[in-house]
Amino acid sequence: MPPRIAPGHAVISGGSSGIGLALARRLAASGWDLTLLARDEGRLAAARGALVGREGAGSSVRCAPVDVTDSEATLRAVADAIAVLGPPALVVASAGIVVPGTFDALPLDAFRRTMEVNYFGTLHLVRAALPAMRRAEGGGRIVMIASGAALLGVYGYTSYAPAKFAVRGLAETLRSELAPEGIGVSVVYPPDTDTPQLRAELKLRPRATSLIAGAAKVLSADQVADAILRGIARKRFTIAPGLEMSALALLHSLAGPLLHRFWFDPLIARERRQHDGA
Repeated sequence: MPPRIAPGHAVISGGSSGIGLALARRLAASGWDLTLLARDEGRLAAARGALVGREGAGSSVRCAPVDVTDSEATLRAVADAIAVLGPPALVVASAGIVVPGTFDALPLDAFRRTMEVNYFGTLHLVRAALPAMRRAEGGGRIVMIASGAALLGVYGYTSYAPAKFAVRGLAETLRSELAPEGIGVSVVYPPDTDTPQLRAELKLRPRATSLIAGAAKVLSADQVADAILRGIARKRFTIAPGLEMSALALLHSLAGPLLHRFWFDPLIARERRQHDGA
């Protein structure tokens, strides 16, 4: 089990499933007050029902159906939560989408929507929560869920990787800006994680993308959530669950060109030859 963190109020976008819900389960069991943001009211209701039995003494679980691409709606939802539960000690931007496909095969809207959800959705949540965090004693921590694709451009992720690179850039910049105020920032680089989103993505991935991704171990949402909580407890900026992501997070600038030259490029070339010869 990850180390216990002193409870407070946590706001989690994408909190109705996947990594966000796995984090919410652990925090609720430790007595945290929770605000979960997600688009689907039905999933939010189901998530709250699953969390109530795990709540610690005095904890509360609030749910707000909101699309984080809507900055005003996100601001209102976070303001309402703060009015009831107080300033958040933890903000987790976990809402995200993946639209796999090669550059010329994807419609322009796929690039726009992916950036709106993954990057601007993260930005909107942080902007909504940050003023209250600044006013509170103890600062708090902002956690942004990026991806291994934020460290290394991967075939078939032409809409997804740039959006996650943008999340990484936002996290690195905010880390410097907020450190003097006592507010911590963490960025998470999960590998493929067994979530409903991954299962949907696998149906659409180009074969070459699956061959590249298949070399890394798929983690459960619970394993990723445990790694995130360990990283928060240790006040780490970079949180990279699993051995592969830990190595990539440390060596991506050196390893990236080598991986492309000696592994990805030959693999993609073989796949194209097989496809063309079929």
